[in-house]
Amino acid sequence: MTKPLKIPVSVLVVIHSQEGQILLLERADHAGFWQSVTGSLNTMGEAPRIAAQREVQEETGLVRELEHFVPSGVETEYDIFPEWRHRYASGVTRNLEITFTLCVPQNTLITIAPREHLRYEWCPAHLAASRCFSPSNQAAILALAQKMGWQNKVL
Repeated sequence: MTKPLKIPVSVLVVIHSQEGQILLLERADHAGFWQSVTGSLNTMGEAPRIAAQREVQEETGLVRELEHFVPSGVETEYDIFPEWRHRYASGVTRNLEITFTLCVPQNTLITIAPREHLRYEWCPAHLAASRCFSPSNQAAILALAQKMGWQNKVL
């Protein structure tokens, strides 16, 4: 059975602690590539906030109410990496990413999805941003750090 094609609309969820630590996940299909929680909508009718809630639960084991997923107001359109374009319909080369944040206590138990991620780490915001391979993920972390007043915080 073939996998269904991905919808070129996704969510990015920056999970953070109140103290300014960011949760990063290392991709299983691309060791060394670190990121926040991401995932595509399951259907064109799926609300992005519901997709964010689903992806966080799938990738980290965290179960949170919808109201805890805070829209950042940032939507980014970007080129899909060529090595991942086979997951989309023929000719699809761009993706729209909708960003959310989710605050959790830093000592929250994280249970990664081993098919998706190798490991996780909590990092100060600026270190986390520098480790992310995705420019939109970097920008989302830095924008959150500025909004929360973490830009000069050394942890």
